[in-house]
Amino acid sequence: MDNTATTISFAEILKTQTAAAHTALEGLPLSESLMSPDLTIDNYTTYLCLMHDIVLDAEQNIFPVLKGVVPDLNERAKIKHIEADLDSLGKSYSSNKHPISEGLKTITEGFAMGVFYVMEGSTLGGRVILKNVLKQLSLDENTGTSYFAGYKEKTGPMWKAFLENLLTYEAQNDNKEEIIKGANHAFKSIYTHFSQK
Repeated sequence: MDNTATTISFAEILKTQTAAAHTALEGLPLSESLMSPDLTIDNYTTYLCLMHDIVLDAEQNIFPVLKGVVPDLNERAKIKHIEADLDSLGKSYSSNKHPISEGLKTITEGFAMGVFYVMEGSTLGGRVILKNVLKQLSLDENTGTSYFAGYKEKTGPMWKAFLENLLTYEAQNDNKEEIIKGANHAFKSIYTHFSQK
């Protein structure tokens, strides 16, 4: 009989508890279009515009809550990349939508870490999407693709560093439910925002 204790890490719990919302978001036509051989520049710019709302809201209203929690927070800001991409694609865009923070009365650190988990996860996934964008559209790594390029060759290490930070934070604060709640809120908010395009 095996007496080895099996411990499920919080990273696995978080992934499992947010899987349904994550899968629903990936199943939206706009999300699927990014990995399609039929990807068009219109679909691509629409996606960037909608993500502009998401990322700007997160950086203005979620990031400040995490200033004492995520040590390299400023390095992880991405709105400048989306704006540079839209500019190079000749797309002017602005809005005052707040898809993540709208309706939230209080944002706890744990909840904010859950939202941030989704944002950082999308950076990791963006490297896969980038390959299809470069293949299907007349763009290169220096034109209109800096958002999906993420942290370039540092993307993997940056994800691992964040995950370690998240696991240490949760172990110190014992707030699994709050983090899971924030992550599911982010996935569902993005799903709703993409569905209203």
